[in-house]
Amino acid sequence: MGYIKEYIFWKINTVFDESTHNELSALDIVRDAAEIEDRFYRDLEFGTGGLRGIMGAGTNRMNKYTVGKATAGLGKYLLDNFGERNCQTRGVVIGYDTRVNSREFAKIAADVLSGMGIRAILHSDARPTPQLSFSVKYLNAIAGIVITASHNPKEYNGYKVYDEYGCQLTPDATTQVIEYVNGMMDYAQIRFTGDPKYIDTGDVTEIFVSAVLKQSRIADDSAKGTLKIVYTPLHGTGLVPVTTVLAKDGFSNVALVEEQAVQDGSFPTVRSPNPEDRKALELGINKAKASDADIVIGTDPDCDRIGIAVRTGTGYELLTGNQVGALLTDFILSHTNLSEFSHPAVIKTVVTSELGAEIAKKHGMTVFSTLTGFKFIGEKITQFEQAKLAGEIERDYDFLFGYEESYGYLAGTHARDKDAVVSSMLICEMAAELKKQGKTLHDKIDELYCEYGYYLDALDSFTLKGKDGLEKISSMMETLRDGNAPFAEVRAVIDYSVPVEAEPGFGTLPTSNVLKYILDDGSWIAIRPSGTEPKIKIYYSVRDTDHASAEQKLTDIRNAIKTKLGLRGTSK
Repeated sequence: MGYIKEYIFWKINTVFDESTHNELSALDIVRDAAEIEDRFYRDLEFGTGGLRGIMGAGTNRMNKYTVGKATAGLGKYLLDNFGERNCQTRGVVIGYDTRVNSREFAKIAADVLSGMGIRAILHSDARPTPQLSFSVKYLNAIAGIVITASHNPKEYNGYKVYDEYGCQLTPDATTQVIEYVNGMMDYAQIRFTGDPKYIDTGDVTEIFVSAVLKQSRIADDSAKGTLKIVYTPLHGTGLVPVTTVLAKDGFSNVALVEEQAVQDGSFPTVRSPNPEDRKALELGINKAKASDADIVIGTDPDCDRIGIAVRTGTGYELLTGNQVGALLTDFILSHTNLSEFSHPAVIKTVVTSELGAEIAKKHGMTVFSTLTGFKFIGEKITQFEQAKLAGEIERDYDFLFGYEESYGYLAGTHARDKDAVVSSMLICEMAAELKKQGKTLHDKIDELYCEYGYYLDALDSFTLKGKDGLEKISSMMETLRDGNAPFAEVRAVIDYSVPVEAEPGFGTLPTSNVLKYILDDGSWIAIRPSGTEPKIKIYYSVRDTDHASAEQKLTDIRNAIKTKLGLRGTSK
């Protein structure tokens, strides 16, 4: 019952402000016992993705104090590793999205860092996460912070940390920061009053837009002008940079979903601002139907992911992240002078379909596979650049494109994170060129299936909330590791919780709680707990000759693994 003691401490201690006391005083120890336990049974974990959680008072919530504690720990880490001079001169860039409390949490981070004598460069307005990544490198900062919970529901917020190259912290650095954060046990130690001489504000949107435009692949303005686009920023940060980039790139027929152009962290028009979900794009699709638009694009609140719906003969069809990744791989490599690069490379994650990889290999690319999380793609880009500078031929590659199945893509090295701004431009260019040929993106993916074989990809994501949920997820992974494979025809099992060899010259992959089953026909299934949410995720990639055969195979595999894990009847 230690959580009760912690609850009472937060409710009455003068370290915490009046609003915290009031929020906790409204909870009843008997009536709200489960809620109190969930708020206080643990500290909100600073994991590989930083912090992410429901907003509210408590140690297991996103609030002023958990943000302050994380920032104070990060600040001590930076002072010890970069020294006072670099901390005062180069500083930390802080960005934020449009969520409730994002600006306030960003200001708290700036105040805590500046109070420690560390320069804080605070974005002057809500801007995309990839722009934060760009800003860190462009401004030669020692680190970056972005306040966002990406595409999560409105109750959530989060805190992500970036290294001096603009890449999210990878496991080794994260482990060190966690030790510093965990060492900040007394909230009274945290200084929330900033030092104005160490706080700057700024906006590099124009420079970021210019960097994005360098990735343009076609110059045919007549094709671009005929493409009818509907765009929704889903109440987020994409409005300014996406519309600016599309206009500068020659797209003159862009209709905005006005109801969702308002920056509003309550996301009043959607249940969840997730562009992977058709419901989130419904207003855009309705607008597209009314105007006979060719394509609908939607970006999530921090504008690092993008979802699209394409007009077909029967309506508007959403393409999956894997399909868009394969299309972009084909488009970018077909519109790049590959002879300019000595060792061009494409990077994907281990839970991403192999279709894009097969396309890249046909173009002569080296394909790298990383663990789940775009930070590992960003890390690889940095490794390539450092190898080039050091003359390490074995590790010297030229990054052209990277993507993951969860609707995140990056072309170019202006950022070290997925970028829905550059993706918006390239997707529209691809669609415009195809329209000129009398085709759609849907037609093009069918052509790729005819050439490379049919791929059917799916994701099941099961939410198991609270302490009991985390324990069940852990038990499921133990069941998979202790027993036989849940389906036949398994060619290989890869357990990423132990070191797995990476590509030559790059050692082993970091360990991660992921299991992947490779089947005899090249289909695969991967299972992993989410690193940021109370979920277990099951990824399926089925290969077959046609849709009907692949659909039946997917159904059989899904049923087998749900039975094995006791997930039948569980809500996703």
